[in-house]
Amino acid sequence: MSQYRVAVVGATGAVGTVMRAKLKERGFPAETIVPFASERSEGRELDGVPCRVLSDESIQGFDIALFSAGATTSRAWAQKFVDAGAVVVDNSSAFRKDPEIPLVVSEVNPDALEGHKGLIANPNCSTMQLMVALKPIYEAAGIDRLIVSTYQSVSGTGVKAVKELEDQTRAALAGEPLPDATIYPHHIAFNVLGGAGNFVDGDDHTDEERKMMHETRKILGDQSIKIAVTCARVPVRNSHSESVSLETREALSVEDARKLLENQPGLIMVDDPRTHAYPTALASAGHDEVFVGRLRRDPTHERGLQMWVVSDNLLKGAATNAVQIAEVLHERGLVKVPAAA
Repeated sequence: MSQYRVAVVGATGAVGTVMRAKLKERGFPAETIVPFASERSEGRELDGVPCRVLSDESIQGFDIALFSAGATTSRAWAQKFVDAGAVVVDNSSAFRKDPEIPLVVSEVNPDALEGHKGLIANPNCSTMQLMVALKPIYEAAGIDRLIVSTYQSVSGTGVKAVKELEDQTRAALAGEPLPDATIYPHHIAFNVLGGAGNFVDGDDHTDEERKMMHETRKILGDQSIKIAVTCARVPVRNSHSESVSLETREALSVEDARKLLENQPGLIMVDDPRTHAYPTALASAGHDEVFVGRLRRDPTHERGLQMWVVSDNLLKGAATNAVQIAEVLHERGLVKVPAAA
């Protein structure tokens, strides 16, 4: 089949909006793209197609469904789409830990799509960009230990978080009292929050930190990697930044690591200390690629490397990778649900 019926669930949200745009921009072979949203958007036209609400009748007849409506919606409806014959690529956290469901970064582990059972998970945005940077180094020299600090933008929390940042920033610049924080536990304007995500009872790590630990090991297929993560939220609209320190299992020079990164699909090196050239959140926003700079030797370990990794969390970190997964499914003839077939 060269023309697919595609459903986008969560079509009016930040990621869903970009998913629809990327399907068109990248020329995905879709006969039609049908948006699904909440009842308040029912009938509203998006790209000339009326929004649907989820029901047992409305989900019939699709080949592919891209989900970005949150874990609760995914748990309730993803399998129903699969049962109706669609392959689901889910952007939520609902299925990432399931060992039977592939967790895929298109340039890193596309072979994991072989033998899928209809459900495919999109990794967390901060994990996604990290995997593109780590894959060539892991393949060449292995990774024994990984320490990551993230600087995550507010769009990762959603459009309401972006508005909260903007409202607080306007008030601060006008010398007015800051509006109450409602999305985050503290004011985000002109601030850094040292615990991005939520703390589960009894855990001293946030769910964002736990996601990166688990997903890194699953995607690279190596449970022995030692990982320490601190996730922070910063007052930036788009693009997550990461400070990465790693220890390889085998010797790898900085020069060889640079060559590996320069040849990695989906990655762009921006690294010239003489001119202060390194990736920034502003420069990375709006691009599908992952940007890497500040590559250097960790002076505390003979096999240690350090680097700075930045990518647009709405694009490669979410929507772009979901569309890229759909492209790989198409190219490999995997747009089919085994049970339905």
